[in-house]
Formats: sequence, C-alpha cells, structure tokens
Amino acid sequence: MEEGTKSKKTVFVGGLGEDIDEAIIYETFSTFGDILEVQLPSAVVDPNRQNEPKHRGYAFVTFGSPIDAQDAIDNMDMNELKGKILKVNLARPMKGPVQPMGNRAVWESEEWLREHVKPLAQSGGVKGRQANQEQGTQPEEDGEDQQNNNVMEE
Repeated sequence: MEEGTKSKKTVFVGGLGEDIDEAIIYETFSTFGDILEVQLPSAVVDPNRQNEPKHRGYAFVTFGSPIDAQDAIDNMDMNELKGKILKVNLARPMKGPVQPMGNRAVWESEEWLREHVKPLAQSGGVKGRQANQEQGTQPEEDGEDQQNNNVMEE
C-alpha cells in the first residue's frame, strides 16, 4: 500500500455524542462501502469519576476504497446522528515533527538511560539516602558540589 493511500480511505468523524459506540458508527457508515476499521479513541478513564465521557467525541473510519470514503463524506458531513451534527472529512496525518523513536519517551531509550541515570545509591533518592545513613556514608558528589558544601560549612 502506498504511503498516502490509507489516509485517502480514512475519514474523520467529529461531533459524536457520548452514547455512540463503534457498533453504531460501523452500522451508520457501512452503507457507503466496506469498512476495514473503526477507531473510537477512548478518553482517559478515572474510575473515581463516573461522569467522564467514554470517548473523545470523534472517530476514524477506514474504508476499502477512496470512493467509499468520499461517499461517506458527501453524505454524512453536517448530517445528524443521535441528535448531534457530525463533521466528516478526510483524515489528515498528525502535525508535528516525526520522532525517530515514534511516541516513546526519551527515557525509554537504553542510550539515554546509560548517559543520564545514576545508580539509586548515588542519585540521592530516598532509598539511596536511607542506605547511606544506615552505613554512615555520604553519597558521592562531583568536585564542584563538594567545594560548594565546604564553603557552606565554613
């Protein structure tokens, strides 16, 4: 599949009500052609908050052909679904720089960890301090910090 082909077959469906689920989207949009995938991104769920929405209010529908996707856009944009007006258009790729690692955090890289992370006993973390206090030792410090400590003690 060519790089731009999938996006031309995927439509963005915005303005969905809270009572909409993937089955309703599939049923509504399947009249325009074969659907390969329906994505309904879920909202961050906090079990303590029962009033939070179940999804973010939008979905992506991937059709088998670009013609089917265009038919869905032509027929469903500014149309009503369960009392809400939909905004339907071609899905566009996310804006922003493409990261070489994708969406992974920088600290998930082994190289970054080796370069920036100290062992816990040296980091001054709670467990490291407790271990040093029990042993009666101070954590290792680089020369500049040691000089600053000496000036403060004088």
